[in-house]
Amino acid sequence: MESVLKTVVATTPKPAQDALRSQLVSAGIPASAVEVSASKTPTGLDVDAIETAAKLDKDCVMGEIRDGQVSVSVLPVLASGKCFVGDSH
Repeated sequence: MESVLKTVVATTPKPAQDALRSQLVSAGIPASAVEVSASKTPTGLDVDAIETAAKLDKDCVMGEIRDGQVSVSVLPVLASGKCFVGDSH
């Protein structure tokens, strides 16, 4: 996850939701395991940070891109079986 996000940020500091999802799937993460937050607000502005998650058994590998910087952490899967609360694409 971290290496993929760093590669993306090197070329696009504020990647779009679909482009980020595509890069993670291309790196071998199953599409069904990938969650990506919105890259634009409802009014069309860029978000401050875009987040992604990949579900791995009972853990979620969470990645965040904010101001061109990447951070990654591991959190437990939510009771819903997802990594994000609310909508994700």
